[in-house]
Amino acid sequence: MGILILAVVVLAPSIKTFVEQRAEIAELQRTVDEAKTQSQNLDEQRTRWSDPAFIRAQARERLYFVMPGEVSYLVLDDIAVAQQAEQPASDSVQQTPTDWAGALLSSIAVAGLGEPTVDELAPAEEPAPAPAATPAP
Repeated sequence: MGILILAVVVLAPSIKTFVEQRAEIAELQRTVDEAKTQSQNLDEQRTRWSDPAFIRAQARERLYFVMPGEVSYLVLDDIAVAQQAEQPASDSVQQTPTDWAGALLSSIAVAGLGEPTVDELAPAEEPAPAPAATPAP
């Protein structure tokens, strides 16, 4: 039992140091990975900025530059249109049970049985006089 306690006392600081070093190595590895990702992003951005078409597009978008002969219109205080929330598409096809034949027949039956409106019951306007057969002198 004494040997076990002695082993724990002797090895505990070494194990603690080992665990701390492993945590520090993992943190440094994450830092290196983030730096590599940032470096790749900057390389991609430098490549984009070396393209004249991209530079022209950015000048138009950010600085509102226009090419000679073009007319630029700038709308101030435009009403923002609310974005509709996109609903995820379902993987399965859904069918709604409808009896289209029954709906058609009931629509035809109801159309003939409706109450007449006031406009339908109003007397027709007097017809306009017919044009003369011979023109007036």
